[in-house]
Amino acid sequence: MNNLSHHRYVTVDVFTERPLEGNPLAVFPDASGISDITMQKIARELNLSETVFVHPATRPDCAVSIRIFTPTMELSFAGHPTIGASFVVLEEKIVPKSTEQFVLEEKVGPVPIRVEPGVRPLIWLTSPPITYGKLYDAGLCAKALGLNLSDLLEASPQVVSAGNPTLIVAVRDKAQVDRAWLDTSGLVLLKSKDEPPLLVMVFAPTGNGAYTRVFGPEYGVPEDPATGSATGPLAAFMLQNRLVSSAAETRFISEQGVKMGRRSIVHVQLNGEKGVNGISVGGYVSPVAEATMRL
Repeated sequence: MNNLSHHRYVTVDVFTERPLEGNPLAVFPDASGISDITMQKIARELNLSETVFVHPATRPDCAVSIRIFTPTMELSFAGHPTIGASFVVLEEKIVPKSTEQFVLEEKVGPVPIRVEPGVRPLIWLTSPPITYGKLYDAGLCAKALGLNLSDLLEASPQVVSAGNPTLIVAVRDKAQVDRAWLDTSGLVLLKSKDEPPLLVMVFAPTGNGAYTRVFGPEYGVPEDPATGSATGPLAAFMLQNRLVSSAAETRFISEQGVKMGRRSIVHVQLNGEKGVNGISVGGYVSPVAEATMRL
């Protein structure tokens, strides 16, 4: 027993102001001495959508470095781990708590963070550059999701990425979002095994933004309660297909995780006309627990 190493971690719920909603996340504030192999094993043990390990930054322009793992793989970038880790490093005073702007070092590169002060801070990340991939056949997407072609809007399903390629499929209303489902057998209709892992987002436009679900069976996450990395691409997709106002500084929300009983509110801000100055994704964080892992 004396040879065991002890590693403290905290759990938070991200994109919610209420504990036990939103997307749960584990954060190890000091991951010094934990090997890559062990980090992956810990993420599999905790079996959350993602687990974050905080390290000293290797870049002078970054406050800390974070490593993000799903139960099956490491990610170059993810939204709810970035927002949740930012909250934790502020609470732990790794970054001074009064700091309103800092940068996290991630595999994708530097990710700027902005803190909107308040009784409970609203934490914003600047989405990495968004790229557009191939268009998909609407009928094929409907079949893979267990929907009818008539359930889909005319906007062509398309892969859009801010680090994690996401196939975005627009449907007519919330009921069709809730009826959709995608597992590995459905993915066979959409991609071959030798293609990179793919997230699939189904959404319906709403009066204040979008109602969404995200499936990631290839990431070891059958359904994700909140997906910040896909929300910037969602905003870009909605703009491109005229499904949201393009006024400067437009703010709206993506409501996700409702069907799972983990309601999440992901805030979006379009910076400049049509997001020409970038897209910010933000959310509140609720602390839940802290514990020590003995390895």
